[in-house]
Order: sequence, then C-alpha cells, then structure tokens
Amino acid sequence: MSKQTLNNPSEIGAEISEKLCADTREGVRNAYLVLPSGQITKFPLSVGAEGEQAVDIGELRKETGVITLDPGFRNTGACQSAITFVDGEKGVLRYRGYPIEQLAKDSGFIETAMLLIWGELPNKKERAEFREMLTNNEMLHEGLKPHFDAFPPNGKPMALLSVVLASMRGYEPKLTEIKSDKNFKPLVAKIMSQVRTIAANIHNKTKGSPWQYPNPDFGYCQNFLHMLHSIPNKPYHPSETEIKALETFFILHADHEQNCSTSTVRIVGSAKSDLFASISAGVNALNGKLHGGANAAVIRQLEGILMSKKGFDEIIAKAKTNPDFRLMGFGHAVYKNYDPRAKILKSVAEKLLEELKISDPVFDLAKKLEQVALDDEYFISRNLYPNVDFYSGIILKALKIPTNMFPVIFAIGRMPGWIAHWREQYLDESTKIARPRQIYTGHTKREYVSAKDR
Repeated sequence: MSKQTLNNPSEIGAEISEKLCADTREGVRNAYLVLPSGQITKFPLSVGAEGEQAVDIGELRKETGVITLDPGFRNTGACQSAITFVDGEKGVLRYRGYPIEQLAKDSGFIETAMLLIWGELPNKKERAEFREMLTNNEMLHEGLKPHFDAFPPNGKPMALLSVVLASMRGYEPKLTEIKSDKNFKPLVAKIMSQVRTIAANIHNKTKGSPWQYPNPDFGYCQNFLHMLHSIPNKPYHPSETEIKALETFFILHADHEQNCSTSTVRIVGSAKSDLFASISAGVNALNGKLHGGANAAVIRQLEGILMSKKGFDEIIAKAKTNPDFRLMGFGHAVYKNYDPRAKILKSVAEKLLEELKISDPVFDLAKKLEQVALDDEYFISRNLYPNVDFYSGIILKALKIPTNMFPVIFAIGRMPGWIAHWREQYLDESTKIARPRQIYTGHTKREYVSAKDR
C-alpha cells in the first residue's frame, strides 16, 4: 500500500502510466485510485482460481478516509472461498470444482453434502460411516415437541423451522464447542438428519396429521417422503423416480456461493455465534419472497395465468410493456445465461410427471413460456432465461408438497452449503466480525428542544 499527492491532472495521468508500466515489468498486479484531491493510492489486485479479479480495499478507509458504496453488495467480495464457483456469463456452476451436471447425474445428496462441507468426495467407508451417523441422529429430542404443539396450524412453516433449529442448541451444549472434526461431524449429522424430521412434522402440524417418526431402514430422501406423507397404518412408499427427483432438487439447491441466506450465515457466524444460531438466521433470510419464496411464486403465477381469461400472447405482451408486471422464474441476479440448474430440473420434471402419469397444464404452460424466452429478442436481449425456481416448484408440486412448504424444502437442500460456509469461515484465522460502513444522510448536529417549547 502506498500513496502520494499530485495537483496537476496531467502529472496524475503520467504518474499512473509510469506506475502501471513498472508493475508490468515487475510482474505484479495493482490498482490505483485517484481522488479529487489528487491523492493516488495503490491497492493490490487479488486473483481467484478461475481468473476472477478483485481490488483489495481492506486498507481503503485507513489510507484515504473514504469508503466504497455498493448497495446490495453486488460488486463486493466479502470473503475468499473454495466451496462453489459460479460463472453467470457462461452459465457455469461447480461444487469444489465438480460441474453441477455431473453431480446431479452421478452423485447423491449425502455424498454431495460431504463434498461441500469437507472438500472431497468421500470414499466408500467414509460415506457409510456418515450415513450411520445420520441414522443414529435422526430422532428429535422429545423436549422440542412443545414448540410444535404451541404453533398455530396456519402459521408460517419457516418460522417454526427457525425456532426449532435455534432451540436445538439448548439440548446439545457440548456440540456447540467445536474443537475438531471429531465433534463437528456429529453436529453436522444431527442437523442434517433432524432437519428432515422437523420439516416433515411442520407439514403434519399444518395439515392436522399425527406426528411421524423416521424409519432407520430408509435412505435420506425416502425417509423424508415417508414422514411427509405416511398416515397411521398406511405407510407411504415413494418410487425410485420420486426419490431421485427430490435428491436432485436437494443437490441443485445445496449451495450457490454468497447468496443472501449464505451471507447471513457467514455474518452471524463471524460474531462467533454457534452453528445452530447461524443456520437459524439463514432460514429467516431464505424465508424472504425474493429468495426462498420464488418457486412458490412461479407456481401461483402460472396457475393464475391458466385461470385468467387473458390469452397467452396477451400475457407475453404485458410482460414486455407493463413495468409493474414480471414473469416469475425468469432472469437471475448472477446468471446472464440459462441457469444450468433449470435445464436439469426441466428434465427431472418431465420424467417424474411421466412416471406418475400426471398431465400438468402448469408444466405445459411453463415449457411454452420457456420457448418464448429462448426465441424472443425482448427476453434474449435482457438475459431473461428460466432460472432454478422456474421448474423446481413443478417437481415439488408433483411430489404432493404444498407451496407453503416450498421454502422449507429449499432449506433442507441448502443446509450443506450453509454448514460448509460456516465451517470454512470458522477455520479461517483471518476472519473478522462483519461490520459494514454507511454513508450517513440524516440531520447534521442540532440542539435538543425541551417538550414545553416544541
């Protein structure tokens, strides 16, 4: 870090050119900031594994007295991470270097979760040991059941999920003290296993059905569907296609870099909050209608279009001309290309509906809208391609999961990513408590006026 001050604009230009040439000769990368005062400050350039670049402004305020202003942090890197890579321009998503297409096709959810959290695909022994830990930790402590009893049947499922996850720490005080993977793995197994039991019985509570317990003989996704749809004396046995559809959904939602909920988990974790508190905060962030509620919004809009008397062409025209109307499930904050997860989910939806012999007009309409987006210059020029939410709701709907539970299912899938980011940050000795700055726009100093004089 270095700085100097020049007054003549021509001198500033010449000085920066000279510095850049010197950097090139020395093989180093720096960025230079010029302030209106003429101050020139050098900042190092950080380069990621895939060639992405960032100006390291860690000393910006100290060196210059100014800060950056970036609402929504769309151009701000808050951390360095080795977990997930996203290239929105090319439509690329990789977990720990593995393309999402390969993982969705060949991997399972538990194996993918272990990859995200611990960095490598597990061998046969490691996978078997962790699966056994999941089975041994699937029962929810009976002391947590009063939370369900006190919750109103028409309450928001994500609210109860957040409460129960946060309350779990009271029953596992030793697991909140992470000293090594020896006690971290049981913590991960407990959270990942029990979140299914919590979610399934939130659903049972809202529809007035009895409590369901997990079956130790069932796999991860099979067990969840069993608890979700079984009734006394009539256990539910999902098909392999249903199990695979849910597993693929979970894999595709397992992580997505520094999104709103993952950033929330990291921010809460930066204060040295335990994993229970951090993921509970992540649930609350995911609960937002712009985040975890988007796939339910897609279903509601598609159903509304089908029920309306407006023709298909009229809906497309409205999307183009009415600034207050948007087709849900199109476009993405990161992807400026076709979301790779949407392609996979479309194929999964087709196979699932075919096996279940479901003729879904919502799915037919979705495919028709997709074709418009791929062919119409209006959508192409604005990068309005289908995103992950466009087809995911159709899959959940086919699995007989109501829309109010969609964010909860999303949360189960996202759990490995939240845990992986919490752990990565926990192990990073350079981590500092998150504390963004602001630009104050309120009143300048003013004198207090007593109540009698106002």
